[in-house]
Amino acid sequence: MEVSIPLVILSIFFGYFLGIITGMVPGFHVNNIAVILLAITPLLSQYNVLPLYIVIVILSNSITHTFIDIIPAVLIGVPESDTALAVLPGHALTMEGRGIEAIRLSAIGSAGAILTSLLLALPMIWIFKNYYTVLQEYTAWLLITLILMMVLTEKGEQIQGGGSLVHLKYKSYAVIVFLLSGLLGLFAFEKEALMNSIIPTVGETVFLPLLSGLFGASVLLISMLSKTTLPEQQDTKYNLPAANLLRGIFFGSTAGSLVAWFPGVSSAVATIIARIALPRNNEHSHNEFIVSLSGANTSNALFSLIALYVIGKSRSGAVSAINQIIQLNLDLMVLLFVVIVVTALLSYPTTIFIGKQAVKLFKKINYTKLSTVILSGLLLIVVIFTGVFGLVIFAIAIPIGMLPHYLNVRKSHLMGCILLPVTLYFL
Repeated sequence: MEVSIPLVILSIFFGYFLGIITGMVPGFHVNNIAVILLAITPLLSQYNVLPLYIVIVILSNSITHTFIDIIPAVLIGVPESDTALAVLPGHALTMEGRGIEAIRLSAIGSAGAILTSLLLALPMIWIFKNYYTVLQEYTAWLLITLILMMVLTEKGEQIQGGGSLVHLKYKSYAVIVFLLSGLLGLFAFEKEALMNSIIPTVGETVFLPLLSGLFGASVLLISMLSKTTLPEQQDTKYNLPAANLLRGIFFGSTAGSLVAWFPGVSSAVATIIARIALPRNNEHSHNEFIVSLSGANTSNALFSLIALYVIGKSRSGAVSAINQIIQLNLDLMVLLFVVIVVTALLSYPTTIFIGKQAVKLFKKINYTKLSTVILSGLLLIVVIFTGVFGLVIFAIAIPIGMLPHYLNVRKSHLMGCILLPVTLYFL
């Protein structure tokens, strides 16, 4: 395959710009872009566009997205002040007027994860190439262990005077959220054949309505119902010591790299592992967790590609599309690693720059109108790609996706929609 360097660079930039869009628009996921590009691959091939360039676009989009998506998460997702303790530490910093600091920490976490992941690549490849079959036999028990970790580490919103057993209430809420989303996932996967895409060439997948409802539309509706005001933001510098910074990057990257090998386990679960590993209740715990969370997301995106190459298994929608477009080999993997590094070098300063500009812009935005437009577009995508059945799944998923916000537990428990079906499959 003769590769054109200018076209490789052009593909990187195209994916990079798409990553900015998907990262900035809540509810619009990289999987949506991957599905669309996969669908038009045959058409593009008629114009001599090599599948390699489409793969580069998808990969660059995925990496950029893991950098940029912190911005709307921190700024658009800011809740009312009395529920700030129930959401990500980034929101807490934003409520203190330190949103730019949270964005800068996230960008450092993602950039650090690229370097750390490349260092972890060879030992991880050796371990899973030689022992994946053995580890696969224990997949169900590993997943059960992760589920227990998710539930048992849930402490909810600790209220002074709530009593020593108040954490049990939030653990029970976590179980409820997990089971409701898990049962919906079981139903959706069992009836997946009922989906009917308006565009016949597009691969139909139940993940689109399921995850869009649980993690996308639910957040948009909460934003519409909340009377959010953005405090004045200062361009504060982070005061995280180097040791804490490196520890956050290492634990996040390691967690993200580990879960990428197992089915049904997302980077959301990797953040739970990182949270358990990191010390809590100190002056740097929030900042360190932001670094770790972003590191886990970026590392997971990179190792999903490595897992496809080593064990031939797709662990994300974007990587699944890549698998259907091209056959990976060593030379191609080297090129794709270069693409990842270049994309990261572009994405790091871009995240900080856009974050600063977004702080100024979002202060003037009508959140209700913005959320309405995005929700309408998401609804249209679901109908086009999954039909009436997908719309039903989407509608059921939305109220379940809103539960963690009102019950003050982590949204990662919603991963039961995938974890429960996959765990039962391996049992």
